[in-house]
Amino acid sequence: MIAIKSRKISLKGQEKSIVEIKQQLGILEGDLFDNESYPRFSSKLRNQNNFPLSVKRLDIFQVNIGYMCNQVCTHCHVDAGPDRKEIMTKDTMQQCLEAIKIAGAHTIDITGGAPEMNPNFRWFIEELTKIGVDDIIVRSNLTIIVANKSYHNLPEFFKANNIHLISSLPCYSQENVDKQRGDGVFTDSLEALKMLNKVGYGHENSLLKLDLVFNPGGASLPGDQHSLELDYKKELQQNFGIVFNQLYTITNLPISRFLDFLVASERFEEYMEKLIISFNPNAVENLMCRNTISVSWDGNLYDCDFNQMLNLKIASSVQHIADFNVDALRDREVVVSQHCYGCTAGAGSSCQGTVA
Repeated sequence: MIAIKSRKISLKGQEKSIVEIKQQLGILEGDLFDNESYPRFSSKLRNQNNFPLSVKRLDIFQVNIGYMCNQVCTHCHVDAGPDRKEIMTKDTMQQCLEAIKIAGAHTIDITGGAPEMNPNFRWFIEELTKIGVDDIIVRSNLTIIVANKSYHNLPEFFKANNIHLISSLPCYSQENVDKQRGDGVFTDSLEALKMLNKVGYGHENSLLKLDLVFNPGGASLPGDQHSLELDYKKELQQNFGIVFNQLYTITNLPISRFLDFLVASERFEEYMEKLIISFNPNAVENLMCRNTISVSWDGNLYDCDFNQMLNLKIASSVQHIADFNVDALRDREVVVSQHCYGCTAGAGSSCQGTVA
């Protein structure tokens, strides 16, 4: 067992904000945990001769085009929702397009919030298609497709541009999905999946890829990905006639809204201990941050989407997409902190980043 100081704070009868409780626990944004309580993630890497963590190549541009979302999910590390106003402008998108041309990245990973809510979303997709990017990923929450009439033709738009969809469905039961993502989300998600299946997504011999993402509803690690995928395929096809390609599992990272949940439920220390004990050195080799650049809505650069949310900027002289320099970014060291335990726990998160 890891020695972790017992500093649990009861919320009963107290009128303290989550911010105040975090401060009492020593949880700070950007440097989540104090040195005394937990072994440093950098020390774990050093023990495995992996510190500093180096970048292997630059294959993937992950572009967060806005934090606005039609959902408010309990696990969301972006703290996305309808009231978020941060939206990537067309000018910043153009800068991204120029950088992608220079880098020759083979994969563009578009995320949010609900990226489809950016008014220039479709223009950006069409411009990426013109460049000839091998794999254009859109991380969709599914429910946006049925949110209102302006989004109902998204399946046809995705098909026309050969978009690779990675969509969150944290369970195949209504109770679990609605508990994590809100009432009615399960029903809307199934409707969207059926619309995508109808245009050809997710079928065995189709080139239109539809992958789903599982993340635990509480303070636990994901189960075996292969077993979960088999269960998902069986349940969704038998009960709803829905098909998809692959299932990815993601570990919830202790930041933003999920961190608030951990603190409010007095499970923060328990969850951190679980992540630390489950550290898997073999997961370090394929961490997404080692071949990815994460671009925020305002054009700032980060090693990953999680660092973006903590404002842990990239360790490079180039920190904005307008100043993009592929050589400088390839030579950088990855910025790590304690939240990185989430991506190396157990089998590791196979699809790091956010699905709104």
